Amino acid sequence: MTDPEGRGGTGSTHWLAYGIPASVSGFAEGEVSKPSDKYVGGKNTQGATYYLGPCTPANQMAHHYAFVLIATDLVPSELPPGLTREEVAAKLVSPGQPPAHTKGVAGMVGLFVNPWHE
Repeated sequence: MTDPEGRGGTGSTHWLAYGIPASVSGFAEGEVSKPSDKYVGGKNTQGATYYLGPCTPANQMAHHYAFVLIATDLVPSELPPGLTREEVAAKLVSPGQPPAHTKGVAGMVGLFVNPWHE
């Protein structure tokens, strides 16, 4: 989950997870806010390997939060824990080549403004 308006417009990654088996159809509330055996945690902007929720600064408009799910043909062990978003992308696409390991993509965007700052 990324927030393109986060960190003063430079973007913020709140959650990066991969190696999710096709048999996993969802996560329980709070389940991704800690390490889990249902996914491999990548490193978010804050350096954590689990979900850290949005917290828009005071006096800002709602931020866009993009969720992107990418189906790949990679063996889960090819993506070790703690990769950054850029490192995962590099594993999916070789420089100058089409995304050879990407088999399908789905996305969703949500809006959020911190209600405690209004």
